[in-house]
Amino acid sequence: MPDVRSMIAIGLSGQLGLNGHLPWEGNPGPEYKEDVANFFAKTRGHVLLAGPTTARAVPDHERNYMTIVELRSHMHPQETLAKFPGRVVYIGGGPPVWDVYAKYIHHWDINRLPYDGPADRWFNPNWLVAGGNAK
Repeated sequence: MPDVRSMIAIGLSGQLGLNGHLPWEGNPGPEYKEDVANFFAKTRGHVLLAGPTTARAVPDHERNYMTIVELRSHMHPQETLAKFPGRVVYIGGGPPVWDVYAKYIHHWDINRLPYDGPADRWFNPNWLVAGGNAK
């Protein structure tokens, strides 16, 4: 089994998404730019399993530095993860993905950003409790 991790940025109240995007997308603040740069620095050389929106949002200039797998509902998590033995695998892609994969995640890297606006997707603390319990 690979080393399964997740890296998430959340707003002050746990905001994750708004209308299929990050709620703070396009914000020019340095903490937002630093968050994106940190994500790509940490995921380089590793595997990113992500929902379609997240997988397609990875810029072309970063795609050469990681293995990206676009997750679909018919894919079985254990079978998908088993394809990457000994690798570091990051799980991304929003609540529907984390609802399925949280029990496989052994490390969560959560960055709280100074965003406190609207959202339609929220961080679920139960994902943290589920982590690392899968066999």
